Amino acid sequence: MGNEGSFPQDISHPFSQQEIKRLSQSFKKLDLDNSGALSTKEFLSIPELRNNPLVKRVIDIFDVDGNGEVDFQEFIQGTSQFCVKGEEEQKMKFAFSIYDLDNDGYISNGELFQVLKMMVGSNLKSWQLQQLVDKTIIILDQDGDGKISFEEFSSVVRELEIHKKLVIVS
Repeated sequence: MGNEGSFPQDISHPFSQQEIKRLSQSFKKLDLDNSGALSTKEFLSIPELRNNPLVKRVIDIFDVDGNGEVDFQEFIQGTSQFCVKGEEEQKMKFAFSIYDLDNDGYISNGELFQVLKMMVGSNLKSWQLQQLVDKTIIILDQDGDGKISFEEFSSVVRELEIHKKLVIVS
């Protein structure tokens, strides 16, 4: 499974060995089928995540190899995004990746619409959501290319100190 005993030390993460051990215990509790990897269904067994509209998107980001499941190494790397000791830049990149669905380094109008649609569900009509997306792109798109780069995203998000709110592990 890649438990805490065999976890490679050269992987970049801010966790101590004790924290890795605790995360391993949590991982094992979540691994309901003892497969050594977490499926979306297993993540959704966590009550706090069950109703989060972005949980599947976060799982996709954690799932680095794209096999549909999150192994222990991916779990550690993904969880480190939310660690108090985690780097601001790393958290910013994670937040950006939520919106950059095609991983091309930009948030397009369509990507922003899709992610916001996940978040608001049916609370807004499509035309209302599209207006919001269009205005957001206009405001954030400093170079006028019709999409949001990481730098443009970061300049706004840093001011909001979102990275300080992306914390679940101490």
